[in-house]
Amino acid sequence: MAPPGGGGATGETLGQSHGGLTCRIHLSAEGHCRPLSLLITPGQRADCTQFEPVMNKIRVPRLGPGRPRRTPNSVAADKAYNNRKTRTYLRKRGIRHLIPKKNDHKAARLRRGSHGGRLSGFEKDRYKKRNTAERAINKLKLLADTGDRL
Repeated sequence: MAPPGGGGATGETLGQSHGGLTCRIHLSAEGHCRPLSLLITPGQRADCTQFEPVMNKIRVPRLGPGRPRRTPNSVAADKAYNNRKTRTYLRKRGIRHLIPKKNDHKAARLRRGSHGGRLSGFEKDRYKKRNTAERAINKLKLLADTGDRL
């Protein structure tokens, strides 16, 4: 069975995109840029379709006995993950999230007036820390180039 998001055969990590044959790294990272889960897909696969599989792979070992934690305290993501499915997933699991609204969503909310729903509080300072995933990917690339281990 092919993974969600379309394109590519099962187990295939190279895919055709505008830039040629590429792959995508879907990653969750903690505050110190250490990867919590990682998924590699063909280049044409959309980011938002891989949100749930990446979140479901998170396992944080406990210091003492017990099962590993599977849910983070909060999630910060970019506009690519601003959709109903992602927000519902996070809300059902009680995970706080910080995902900025797309400009067309803001315009539609304003157009609907009082029927547009409630406004979400957006914390710019917290969102600035969202780049930990990009920094974690850069660390992985650096380690791959030098042959070092995490």
